[in-house]
Amino acid sequence: MTVTVLVPDDEGVAALSENPLVQAVRYQWGDPVPPEASKAEVLIPGRHPADNALWRELPNLKLVQLLSAGADDWVGKVPDGVLLSTCRGAHGGSMAEWVAAVLLSMYRQLDVFATAQRMARWEPMTSETLQGQHVLIVGAGDLGRQLRRRLESFDVRCTMVGMSARDGVHGVEDLPALLPLHDVVVMMVPLTSHTRGMVDARFLASMRDGAVLVNAARGPVVVTDALVAEVTAGRLRAALDVTEPEPLPAEHPLWTAPGVVLTPHVGGAVHGVRRRSYAVAAAEIARYAGGELPDNLVHGEY
Repeated sequence: MTVTVLVPDDEGVAALSENPLVQAVRYQWGDPVPPEASKAEVLIPGRHPADNALWRELPNLKLVQLLSAGADDWVGKVPDGVLLSTCRGAHGGSMAEWVAAVLLSMYRQLDVFATAQRMARWEPMTSETLQGQHVLIVGAGDLGRQLRRRLESFDVRCTMVGMSARDGVHGVEDLPALLPLHDVVVMMVPLTSHTRGMVDARFLASMRDGAVLVNAARGPVVVTDALVAEVTAGRLRAALDVTEPEPLPAEHPLWTAPGVVLTPHVGGAVHGVRRRSYAVAAAEIARYAGGELPDNLVHGEY
């Protein structure tokens, strides 16, 4: 017996077509669902959470399979009894690459050289180096592990922090003691009630002078006003791919704060990401079609 999956694009149909247990049905997000929706057990969303009207069109829905690693937009918004699975494993490499890129740019002061190039000025200078820095990675899942592997190739010493302690990973209760010991703190946690506002004034005050905060998580993980106060004073630096609010208003002080690198939520926006996402999604759906639970299920509050 085949499992019917609603897929939002032709790339997804192709990715699922090799599994004989799966019938991939193309649909257009926002348009009326096709007749096969009445028997669809799996939905791959094309956009942000659906409204109640769509759920009523999917009476046999058992699983929502996301193409994103984050599920904060979806937790609590799928019908009761419907499983929710993320695309963990597809985006870790590109997010880790973004973190490494911004840290290298900051430490080697590439912005200074780019300005000099535009002015046709040859101005040698000595910069800082990423080598030997101590980096605290808050979030010990796939994203954090991918980042650690890449940073260690630059002779960076990494410390991992998860929501709970385990072999080689500190628990969040250790953060007050760890923050003053590190040159860089990278946030790679999901957005939950436990992580919303985690990086507050007390957290930032515990970081050593001149340290860099990197937010590769979600904007609300950081209390923006507290961060603005620290970077404006020049005590801390920051690299932000996400902000609160987002998009960041043109008049916001973060745009011009010293020591801040901003990118517009593009850490995972690289060529090939859709293909990698569908490879993970296809594997998750194959497990479901084979009678197993997907590996990337979201439990409770995520």
